[in-house]
Amino acid sequence: MSGEAPGSARLVLARNVVHLDPAPAMFTAMLEGWAHQQAAQFLQSDTIKARLRLIRRLEEFTGLYPWQWTPQEGEAFITHLRAPRPGKSKGMEVSTARSYEVTITLFVSYLLDPRYEWVRICLDRFGEAPQAVFHEGNSVAHTVDFEANPSRRPLAYDEIQALFDAADARPAQIRSQGRKGTLCALRDAAVLKVIYGYGTRRTESSKVDLVDLRRNPKAPAFGPYGSVLVRYGKSTKGAPSRRRTVLTVPELDWVTDTWDYWLTELRPLFSPGRHPAAWVTERAGRLSSPGFYGG
Repeated sequence: MSGEAPGSARLVLARNVVHLDPAPAMFTAMLEGWAHQQAAQFLQSDTIKARLRLIRRLEEFTGLYPWQWTPQEGEAFITHLRAPRPGKSKGMEVSTARSYEVTITLFVSYLLDPRYEWVRICLDRFGEAPQAVFHEGNSVAHTVDFEANPSRRPLAYDEIQALFDAADARPAQIRSQGRKGTLCALRDAAVLKVIYGYGTRRTESSKVDLVDLRRNPKAPAFGPYGSVLVRYGKSTKGAPSRRRTVLTVPELDWVTDTWDYWLTELRPLFSPGRHPAAWVTERAGRLSSPGFYGG
């Protein structure tokens, strides 16, 4: 086996090949090598693809290749993204800008790492080498935990109740219009309440199986709905999904009625057979994460 690090220039550059236009070929090899390095860290493929798209955006914006980038290119790119887009009153959020800067810095750090030899090869072929694009003086500092738009806030209790009422009224509206989808609307109302009751993410909720509903010995009144085992929690960098148990709390004990109504009366109408998923579709399959938007 080769002793080269995943993503090494030697592994992704074609040997004994002279390109008519070497710069684009070098850039493509850099992206391929970085993708290999990230895959070796067990990062999600969607994460890798999103990062590669951002690097391509920077290359397209500047019209330059990574060995030609300077801090000025990075600053111009972020300034461009901060400008309000047509139809919008403001540009990119601070948290998004910082995530972009971090991604670009990760890519440049990969190129600068001597184990991958990109600096030497760029100097040999182009007479230029990659350099740091963002530093303390031109990047967003992470000084507060909450960086969202201050106008965004949690729903008030009366707004939550209005949301639940609207979800409960939807099946009757569909039925009165002679349309299909009444059963799915009943399911979606139950999904909405359970997600609120446990504070689970869409993917976490989608992956819940019937066996993940557990009793809580310290709260026997909740019966079989004392807790939910979340087996597909959001993972950290390169790590497997995190597990946690979410308890049913007395303040939201009505969620047990929602579970019972769904599992004993509604779910059987979907004819799921022996499907393990708690939430199923009209085709007797698992309700996917996008389906938790309501559909």
